[in-house]
Amino acid sequence: MAVPLSRASFSVESRPLNRSKPVYTRLSEKSLDESEFGPSNTSPSCPQYIQSKLCIVTVGLPARGKTYVAMKLARYLRWIGINTKVFNVGNYRRKNVGARQSHTFFDPTNKDAIEQRMKCAHEALKDVVHYLYEEDGQVAVFDATNTTRERRHMIAQECHKNLIKVFYIELVCNDEELITENVKEVKVTSPDYVGVDTDEAVQDFCSRIKQYETAYEPLDMDFDRERSWVKLIDVNRRVVANRVVDHLQSRLVYFLMNMHIKKRNIYICRHGESECNMLGQIGGDSDLSPRGKEFSVKLADFINGKNIPGLKVWTSQLKRTIETSRHLNVDSEQWKSLNELDAGACDSLTYEEIQERFPEEFALRDQDKYYYRYPRGESYDDLVHRLEPVILALERQENILVICHQAVMRCLLAYFLDKSQEELPYIKCPLHTVLKLTPKAYRCEVESFPIDVPAVDTHRSKPKITDPTRSLEEALENLPEHY
Repeated sequence: MAVPLSRASFSVESRPLNRSKPVYTRLSEKSLDESEFGPSNTSPSCPQYIQSKLCIVTVGLPARGKTYVAMKLARYLRWIGINTKVFNVGNYRRKNVGARQSHTFFDPTNKDAIEQRMKCAHEALKDVVHYLYEEDGQVAVFDATNTTRERRHMIAQECHKNLIKVFYIELVCNDEELITENVKEVKVTSPDYVGVDTDEAVQDFCSRIKQYETAYEPLDMDFDRERSWVKLIDVNRRVVANRVVDHLQSRLVYFLMNMHIKKRNIYICRHGESECNMLGQIGGDSDLSPRGKEFSVKLADFINGKNIPGLKVWTSQLKRTIETSRHLNVDSEQWKSLNELDAGACDSLTYEEIQERFPEEFALRDQDKYYYRYPRGESYDDLVHRLEPVILALERQENILVICHQAVMRCLLAYFLDKSQEELPYIKCPLHTVLKLTPKAYRCEVESFPIDVPAVDTHRSKPKITDPTRSLEEALENLPEHY
């Protein structure tokens, strides 16, 4: 049934994305003279708009990477603040008819199976509509093969009557080596083949692919000219787009064009301990401490000893990250986007000094660390949008080492590990520790390598009491130790 307009959160006018949380930038009159620093900017850090709910529909034969792309897109959209959820129709099938279905269940002439599969698709679509209108969802990803025009027409009708835009993503792969690798590494470990011999699983899944091939109707430039879609051929060797109608769809296409599935490792670490770290000061542009300089030498020994092929090194433009990269055998590239979160009027102050001068602001940040914006500075939300070009560039890279800062590292890890906005500002990123990220089909593996050089602990967990009337002791609980 269509959702009535009176109930649907739909508008033909643009509206901000996920800005239900306030952006705190206010200082009390007693705390800071606004005439000295200028008025606080309370507008969203990066205005973005969508005009309606969106359903992304995957298209393609099995083992072409549809679920990989669906999950990667959803993670990206959630990271930039768009409520997104993946609805995998295979999970509905396994729940309703069981996981252990042979390839004959996918025979396009098997009428009983077609009816059951269509029932699963309708159930998933019902949940899509519920998510978008009852759970404050903004984008749903309908993850299935959707290889026939009849199936895609059914999806379009159901979405359109509920005022949901549809955007198709078709994945085409003619590289047999990639297909075989995907079958072996992903499909044989899926719930459909739990406990099944590997060779038997591969044989059955290849037979399933052949069943789909007999009825496959690709998106066509003529037949589907009025639909919005993008076709990715052989992992982005060729990209064809049709009727990309709004800002969000354009961003999706650009993200997909930057994505690759080659095996690679991403190394991330903070700079060595700095003089500001030792004093408990936030921000600043200080030199490394003696222990930080020792870390830079041992970091080079660690990285150089691995002989990583084609390694690239990125740093921020601040002295402490550049000094940390000094002994590496690879030239580093400096990114302004990787600079630490701008603390504005509170830059180079300790937590004690911020509490003393601006106690109300200190409390406001503890209440909502993700959206709080320092006066004349940034919030974590601002930083995420500043780092979006870095993420897109990282998606294009193979082996890389990123030497950055605590807040920046948290944002990058939140993207790769799919952490929420509430979790992001409290991710632990200790000094003198290298993290190795290995993106996989459905997850990202993380290995931690502590380098044997002591350093101060700069992590501060969220205080239990965040009311501005709290005592000094309550405000400064869990304060990191420093000299």
